[in-house]
Amino acid sequence: MAVVVPIAEWQRIEAALEDRADAASVQAYLDQPGEAFPDAVLAAILDGTPPIKALREHRGLTQARLARAAGTSPVYISQIERGEREAGRALVRKLAKALKVDPELLAGGGPGR
Repeated sequence: MAVVVPIAEWQRIEAALEDRADAASVQAYLDQPGEAFPDAVLAAILDGTPPIKALREHRGLTQARLARAAGTSPVYISQIERGEREAGRALVRKLAKALKVDPELLAGGGPGR
């Protein structure tokens, strides 16, 4: 026996499930030992702000200062933040060190990504 669900209802259910998955990802992240970030940082990441940008702004760094600390150019940082380029593993490690975070947070795209 098949059950037919109106499309609007299905979309509402689907959105609710995505919200639950996002909340579970954030909670799992918060339950890990280490630094806890302000809600605004996590909300920005969940809303699509690249983790590198959200964390850079949280740390009060300019693109130029982060680039210097990681041994790259401000243009490259800008391109990464805009999604035009990806950072390789070595650069992710340097960025993570400069931002004082686990590299996985940057490489994985943030909680739930």
